[in-house]
Amino acid sequence: MIRHSPKIAVLGGGTGLSTMLRGLKNHSENITAIVTVTDDGGGSGVLRRELNMPPPGDIRHCMQALANAEPVMQEMLNYRFHDGSLAGQSLGNLLLAALYDLSPSFDTAVARLSQVLAITGRVLPVTNENITLSARFSDGAEVQGETSITDYKLHSGAVIDRMTLVPDKPPALPTAIDAIGQADMIVLGPGSLYTSVIPNLLTAGIAEAVRRSRAVKVYVMNVMTQPGETEGFSGEDHIRALLSHGGEGLFRYVLANDRPIPADAAAVYGKGNAAPVTVDAAAVRALGAEPVFRPVASWADGLIRHDPAELAGALMDLFYEHAETRRA
Repeated sequence: MIRHSPKIAVLGGGTGLSTMLRGLKNHSENITAIVTVTDDGGGSGVLRRELNMPPPGDIRHCMQALANAEPVMQEMLNYRFHDGSLAGQSLGNLLLAALYDLSPSFDTAVARLSQVLAITGRVLPVTNENITLSARFSDGAEVQGETSITDYKLHSGAVIDRMTLVPDKPPALPTAIDAIGQADMIVLGPGSLYTSVIPNLLTAGIAEAVRRSRAVKVYVMNVMTQPGETEGFSGEDHIRALLSHGGEGLFRYVLANDRPIPADAAAVYGKGNAAPVTVDAAAVRALGAEPVFRPVASWADGLIRHDPAELAGALMDLFYEHAETRRA
C-alpha cells in the first residue's frame, strides 16, 4: 500500500520517462506525466504524416508504464504488425489514433485510453498542437524534424546551439500547467536532452510554471551520453543547455548515478560514441544546483538504463528529506 501520495509532475519523453514511471507508481497515486509530442520517426511519424495528429508513441509508453491492466492488454498494446501497410506499427498507437478521430482533442483521446488501462495518475501531452522540432547548429544550419536533427548531428559534427518549435511557443495544455502548479515534486528527465526534455520547456507556459513552483524540483541526469545529441557532454553541459532554454530556477537538485558502469558494458557503448555522463559536484553547485549521487544505474541485455525501483526510491528519499522546507 502507498503510505502517502505526494503530487508529482514529471516532464520528458521517450524510454527514460517511462522507465522512471514504472518505479514511481509504487510510491504515489498522484503522478502527472507531461510528455513531449515532437517525435516524427517510426510508427508515430507515419501516423503524424497520414492523420495530421500528434505522435502517440511516447504517450503510449508512459500509459503502459502506469497501467494496471491485465497482462494480455499490455501484450496487445505492444504488438507490432509485421507485414503489409501496417508493418512496424503498434496496436497501441493505432488505438490512440482511432480515439483521436473519435475525440474533440488529442488529450481527450489520451484520457479515454488511460481509463481503459486503469493507469495510476495521469498522462498528458504537453500541447494539443501538431508541432515540429527545429534546431540551429554551430555551423549555421537550421534543421527541422526530430529524426533529421539527430541525423545531421551525427554526420556533421556540429553542435546544437538552439532548439525551437514550429509553430513557435505553442500553448501548453492548461491541465499540464495546473499540474505543475499543484505539484509537491517536479522531475525533469531522464531522457534525450534535446528531443525529450527541452521541447517541453519550449511550450508556452511550461518553463514559467516550473520556475514559479516552490515544489522540490529535481533534474535526473542521464546515465550515458547520446549519439546524435550529447556526444562528449559532461553533466554540467546538460545543465547549461536546460538553463539556456528554460531559464534559471528550473530545478534545485540534480540526481546523478554513482554506480560504476562495468568496463565491458561501457566498451560496447563506446563503439557507438557514447560514454557515462561525468558529473563534477563543484561545477554543478556553481550553476546553482545541488548534486545528489545515488547508485541508480542498471545494465542488462547490453543496455545501460536507470533502474526503475532504485531511481524512484532515490527520488522519494530526496523528496521526503526536503519536502518540509520546499515552501520556505
